[in-house]
Amino acid sequence: MKYGSPMDQICLIIGAGDDTGSAVARAFAAEGLHSVLVRRPRHRDKLETSAQTIRDMGFKATARGCDARDEDAMAELVAEIEAGIGPVEVAVFNIGANVNFGIAETTPRVYRKVWEMAAFAGFLMVHNVAPHMIRRKCGTIIFTGATASIRGNPGYAAFAGAKHALRALAQACARELGPKNIHVAHTIIDGMIDGTFIRENVPDVDGMRKADGILSPDDIAANYVYLHKQPPNAWTFELDLRPWREKW
Repeated sequence: MKYGSPMDQICLIIGAGDDTGSAVARAFAAEGLHSVLVRRPRHRDKLETSAQTIRDMGFKATARGCDARDEDAMAELVAEIEAGIGPVEVAVFNIGANVNFGIAETTPRVYRKVWEMAAFAGFLMVHNVAPHMIRRKCGTIIFTGATASIRGNPGYAAFAGAKHALRALAQACARELGPKNIHVAHTIIDGMIDGTFIRENVPDVDGMRKADGILSPDDIAANYVYLHKQPPNAWTFELDLRPWREKW
């Protein structure tokens, strides 16, 4: 652990979905952190199931429903965690917001909503956790990006715009917070993830898995733990993760 505290050290996961987000929560809980899984309130039942799974493994986890786009709600969430559960040692922003519409079909409402979910919410997370990390002079912040973070493709104007903005936010934060002993990293997840949506909609997922042709949520999570454990003399800012067969 990086510092002493009578309270649990926290891994905060904003966007703790059923697959990658939950895998990240399990991985950090196994490292001895108390994982706080956050998702929109309407997914509270699924969140609690994921948290209970971690507790059944003998580790610590708490579920919290929160709209990550809500300024007041995010401020209250972080304040509650810091005061009542423990100091946020790791903060992971994992909201995707992937949509596919042609530019003529992308309404202003869709574009704004995707930006709020995938970019503005990331700002709200770091805006609220950074002051606590700065005061303690340590911490890790990880932003989950995608291929759209560095390349805009047809039909993904809204998604690429938001993910580009998130990457720029991560770059600015890494340069500002690095000298304060806070590690900021951005990951590019390039390829299909072996999750519920893919398993239900893509044929031959079993074959892809056997051929190591699809990303495993657990292996993504292991890389996030690796980022957290890096020494300051060899910090990674951007980490690309993709199956060997993915074109790039």
